[in-house]
Amino acid sequence: QVQLTESGGGSVQPGDSLRLSCAFSGTTFISYTMGWFRQAPGREREFVAAASWNRGMTFYADSVKGRFTVARDNAEQKAYLQMTGLKPEDTALYFCTADKRLNPTEYDFWGQGTQVTVSA
Repeated sequence: QVQLTESGGGSVQPGDSLRLSCAFSGTTFISYTMGWFRQAPGREREFVAAASWNRGMTFYADSVKGRFTVARDNAEQKAYLQMTGLKPEDTALYFCTADKRLNPTEYDFWGQGTQVTVSA
């Protein structure tokens, strides 16, 4: 069974940076696409970014392109979301996800989430 544990959230000011980490355990990391989603209060959950198992192909939501970078370390079995130029609208609970499909719209496995708050 896949287990995902996020860390690295916090409260920052607009323009600051944060790096979220996701520790993966339970099975073979290299077989999974690692994704990040977020959900703000009163809003639907939305896709943020993903790093696939296939040569590390990456995918981004338009709202974060150029500001966020998704990465994976297969040796450490971790995924990362480097966030720069943070805006108040990036405030949300961020979830790490995993799925065996290349670029799924739904992910099979989810972490508990880590809170990111951006405010002046």
